[in-house]
Amino acid sequence: MASPPSGQHPFRTASTTRSTATGTGKFQCQNKSSFLTDGITFIGVAMASLLLVWAVWSFIYFKPSPGPDVFSTTTNTKKVFTAKDCGGVNLRHDPPDPTFYDDPSLSYSVGDGKPMKNWDEKRKDWLKHHPSFAAGVKDRILLLTGSQPSPCKNPIGDHLLLRFFKNKVDYCRIHGYQILYNNLHLQPKMTFFWAKIPVVRAAMFAHPEVEWIWWLDSDAAFTDMEFKLPLDKYRDHNMVIHGWPDKIYGKEPSWLSINAGVFLIRNCQWSLDMMDEWASMSTLTPAADEWGQKQMETFKDKVFPDSDDQSALVYLMLKGKKPWAERIYVETEFYFEGYWVVIVGTLETIQEEYAEIERRERLLRRRHAEVVSEHYGEARESYLERELEQNGKKGKWKRRPFITHFVGCQPCNGKRNQMYSEERCLQGMESALNFADNQVLRTFGFVHPHLLNSSVSPLPFDYPAEE
Repeated sequence: MASPPSGQHPFRTASTTRSTATGTGKFQCQNKSSFLTDGITFIGVAMASLLLVWAVWSFIYFKPSPGPDVFSTTTNTKKVFTAKDCGGVNLRHDPPDPTFYDDPSLSYSVGDGKPMKNWDEKRKDWLKHHPSFAAGVKDRILLLTGSQPSPCKNPIGDHLLLRFFKNKVDYCRIHGYQILYNNLHLQPKMTFFWAKIPVVRAAMFAHPEVEWIWWLDSDAAFTDMEFKLPLDKYRDHNMVIHGWPDKIYGKEPSWLSINAGVFLIRNCQWSLDMMDEWASMSTLTPAADEWGQKQMETFKDKVFPDSDDQSALVYLMLKGKKPWAERIYVETEFYFEGYWVVIVGTLETIQEEYAEIERRERLLRRRHAEVVSEHYGEARESYLERELEQNGKKGKWKRRPFITHFVGCQPCNGKRNQMYSEERCLQGMESALNFADNQVLRTFGFVHPHLLNSSVSPLPFDYPAEE
C-alpha cells in the first residue's frame, strides 16, 4: 500500500493538532459538543485518506479485464524498458574515429581498384566503434534480390515481379531481416546471371553490421513463412547452397548439381576472395570464352558455351577443393531452393495437412499479432516432427517447401523453357504465391479461398476449427 507523505499520518491528525496547541505532550479531554465535531472531522479526514490510498493503489495495480480466451500474462510495472534493454541499435551514432570507409582506395565495384584485405579485422573495428550493433551480429541477415533496369518484356512480368518482391518483404518483416532490391547493373560488364556478384560485394561493405548476405533470384518465393535458417548448422561454413553432392563430385559432374539462384554467404574475407575468384570466370575478363570452353569440357551435360555463374561455382568446388569447397555447405535436408515443377502440385494437400494439425491444437490456431509469429512457428515444430515421424516415412505427409524457385519460367522476359507451357508457369506461380500469402493473411484475418483465386475471404473465429 502507498504511504502518506513523510511526517504525516492521516488517522492521527486531529489528536496531534490539539496536543500541540496546548503546549503539552498529554492528550487533552474534550466536552461532548467538541468531541462530536472532532469525531465528524476525524471520520471525514479518514474517509478522504482512504479514498486517496485506494486511488493510488488502483492506478498502480490496474489490470485490464481478460478476454473470452484467458491466457495468463505477467506485467512488470517497476521496470521501464528502453531500446537498449530490448537489443535496439543506435542508428544516429557514427563517431569521427577513422574506419575502413575513410580509406580513399576503397572500391565498391568488382574489378576496380585494389582487392579488399583484412576485411574481418576492419569489420570488427567498425563494430567496436558502434557497440549497439555488436549484440546479435552473428544472426543478422540482409536479404538481397533484384531485376534488370528496364521494364519487363512479358506483359504480366512487372506484376509478377511485384508479387515475388512482396513475398520476400513479408518474410523479412516477420523475421526482422533487412531487405534490399536492386534493379541496376553495378558492374556494366557483368550482366544477366553474373549481375548478382557486384551487388553482394557492395552490400557487404555497405552493411558491416550483418553477418550473412542472402541472395534470392527474383523468381524465387518463400513458401514456408515460419521456417528460419538453422544458422548454427552453418557455423563452420561461409556459404550455403542447395544441391546434390554426388552430382558435384561424382564420376560425371553436372553443372545442374547446384542452383546458384539462391545462396547464403558470410560477410567475411573468405567470401570476398571467393567472389573475386568466381568473377574471374565472368564476362568481366577477356578469358570468359576460354572459361566457357573449360566448363563445357568438365560438364558433359552443359549445352551452351557461355561461362555462367552456376557452372563457374561448381568448377571452383571441383578444382579448388581447398580453400573453397570445404567452406561451402551443400544443403540437402530441406528445400533451401526447390524446383517448382515437383512442388506446386503438392501445395493444396500440404495446406490441408497443416490445417488438420491446427484443428487438433488450439494453441496453433489462436489469433495473435504478426510481430510474435515466430513464437507460433517454433511451437508448431514439435507437432510437425511428430507428423513427419508417423507419416512422413510413408510418403503421406510433407513439410511446407521452404523456397520454391521458378527456374525456366522467366516471368519477366517471357523467354521460358519450351518444356513448360505459359499456363503451367503462371498457374504454378499463382498457387505458390497464394499458398505463402495465406500464411501471412491469417494474422490479418483473411485467407484466399483457393490457391488459384487471388480474392480473399474473412476468417471466422477459431479458424480452422470444425464448425
